[in-house]
Amino acid sequence: MELKYLRTINIKMKTTTILLMLTFLGLLTGYGYYHFFGCTSNCTISSNPLNSTLYGGLIGVLLGLSFKKDKQK
Repeated sequence: MELKYLRTINIKMKTTTILLMLTFLGLLTGYGYYHFFGCTSNCTISSNPLNSTLYGGLIGVLLGLSFKKDKQK
């Protein structure tokens, strides 16, 4: 019983770590997009570093959630 509980915790820690890593990578990518390709006028996302960073983080979260394993019955 205890071994099954430890496996469950280990799987949750791995999925949380992957989600956090992909979110951080998305934040860095969003800022990098602003820094290298951003414009200064009418671009909604890339004209502001905060917007592009948050959009990148959102993409990272969505990508991380898409890799979540389904529970097996």
